[in-house]
Amino acid sequence: MKASMVLSLIGYLVVPSGAAILGRCKVAKKLYEGGLDYFEGYSLENWVCLAYFESKFNPTAIYENLPGGYTGYGLFQIRSHEWCDKGKNRCHMSCSALLNPNLKKTIECAKRIVKGKDGMGEWPSWSLNCRFADNLARWLDGCRL
Repeated sequence: MKASMVLSLIGYLVVPSGAAILGRCKVAKKLYEGGLDYFEGYSLENWVCLAYFESKFNPTAIYENLPGGYTGYGLFQIRSHEWCDKGKNRCHMSCSALLNPNLKKTIECAKRIVKGKDGMGEWPSWSLNCRFADNLARWLDGCRL
């Protein structure tokens, strides 16, 4: 009986990790405040769409892509092998800095990435889900920026 109570308590202690997930409008506001609206010609709607398809609005998400040999970090699942300290470190920051819910480092790195030759095409999920979407405006519906 006591063992089940301990397991239940551990379960409650583990649950808050999902608390990092931000709402769609909160993400939109942080990205807007970070200067991503029409940065390099990409509307805020594109950035919010990308955040959804990369991390489901979870700024602390970490996804290991073992066949690809890299790990994705944060809201935009920025790839370790190119952009943070576990690889070429083109953003000049630690990968863990990309996990902060304030998104400052994430936005800074995303700006560096999108300035490259592929733009937002650097993220395959943007190309598949956002690039030719009919109704990108829906990503900002009801948000006060």
